[in-house]
Amino acid sequence: MMELLQRGYVTSVAATAGCTTEVIQNDSWGIDVQFVRPPVSATQCESMLWAQLKSTTQHTPDPQKEFFSYQFTKRQYFDHMVKYRTTGPKAVLIVMTVPQNQLEWTEVGHSGLFTKRACYWVHLEGETSEADRPTVRIPTKNIFDAGALAEILDKLDRGESLRE
Repeated sequence: MMELLQRGYVTSVAATAGCTTEVIQNDSWGIDVQFVRPPVSATQCESMLWAQLKSTTQHTPDPQKEFFSYQFTKRQYFDHMVKYRTTGPKAVLIVMTVPQNQLEWTEVGHSGLFTKRACYWVHLEGETSEADRPTVRIPTKNIFDAGALAEILDKLDRGESLRE
């Protein structure tokens, strides 16, 4: 169920940023979703970004702290995120933190549907680890929202790094 919640979250963020979201049905390469932003004109290329989606009930990120840690359950998921992608889209890891009680994941009121907690993103290309279940640091400032997605795609369009 956490996967469904996270897909809804990232799809809503993408729509707000003017992007489409394509769910990758066969998770062979550690990629769960592709974001596509249409070009400004017919002579330009669209912008694309791949993402691996992970959810956890183990963390409540503290915005006063610089990061929180996420541990991969399988080495292969880490390996897919750290490899250098010289052609095709770059990839980010998007980690969603949710309350342990499923009934607390969302709240509905007259002003809207609210998802409890948030998604955070990190670009891991080039990272290293010898662990079977690597742990990575997720910056608490990297909340995944429409502005962040647009900025990520803008940086990629300009050929800039997503690394801090």
